[in-house]
Amino acid sequence: MENFDILIIGGGPIGLACGLAAQKADLSYVIVEKGCLVNSLYNYPTNMTFFSTSDRLEIGGVPFMSLNAKPTRPEALEYYRRVTLNHKLNLKLFERVERVDDAESGEGFEVGTSKGRYGARYVIVATGFYDIPCLLNIPGEELPKVTHYYREPHFYAGQKVLVIGANNSAVDAALETFRKGADVTMVIRGKEIGNRVKYWVKPDIENRIKEGTIRACFNSSVVEIRETEVDVQTPEGIVTLPNDFVISATGYRPNFDFLLSLGIELSPDAKLYPQYDQHNMETNRPGLFLAGVVCGGMDTHVWFIENSRIHADKIVRSIVERESVIV
Repeated sequence: MENFDILIIGGGPIGLACGLAAQKADLSYVIVEKGCLVNSLYNYPTNMTFFSTSDRLEIGGVPFMSLNAKPTRPEALEYYRRVTLNHKLNLKLFERVERVDDAESGEGFEVGTSKGRYGARYVIVATGFYDIPCLLNIPGEELPKVTHYYREPHFYAGQKVLVIGANNSAVDAALETFRKGADVTMVIRGKEIGNRVKYWVKPDIENRIKEGTIRACFNSSVVEIRETEVDVQTPEGIVTLPNDFVISATGYRPNFDFLLSLGIELSPDAKLYPQYDQHNMETNRPGLFLAGVVCGGMDTHVWFIENSRIHADKIVRSIVERESVIV
């Protein structure tokens, strides 16, 4: 069994930032990722543009140069891949962490994965939230025509597409598929497009809705999905729409079952905030830390790469101080 000072769960931007911070502090570490490198970013829509400028997505002090005012998904994938390769980060891909046990010695942890076991004095959980969609729990949601992960628009050309949601993912999917020839209807729970939609995109979708080229059902919800149609509850009653495909862009949530299995306590309210010390990011389980967007629980619009990359230095600094006291 290999032993490390730190084992990092998650190979996204924040997990990589934790690896860079550990490397800089001369601590041994390993990053274990269940999918590919920056798996969540890889699963983003093909044509996605970030809200932030590239400098705010940098990690480890490595410059991120973009040809655009706002970097794109391909540029981000290239950047994080180059950071990983150039710094020779110790990364185990396509390896799922299954359990984190207390070490028999009483110090640190034994981590079981789908491919083996590791020893670690400390564990950092940087698992993000993009893996589990928020389900509607309605009849027909399991049909093959329904997706929670929109990738690119060509597939939907000439089809009747229903987009559920009112924020960035839904708006991007609606506009892109519309411009590739889809007949698009949006179903929006509230009375308007979300206020978090990118400021250069919001007027576009509002104008398409105003002119009627993209239909929108406000204050509405989907109640059933069938092979060739969808039932929508509107203020005027249930409306049945002909339909070929449904893009359910209703958001995502952290893997709370995994957090609970690690012994991390969650708040008793609907937000399910994981418990951690804001000064050093340590959870209620000593030696186990949280980093990145997973810290927000169901509030997935609180933490981003931009404002959570500082967690890496904060955690590693706390570990270094702790180790110096032990020595």
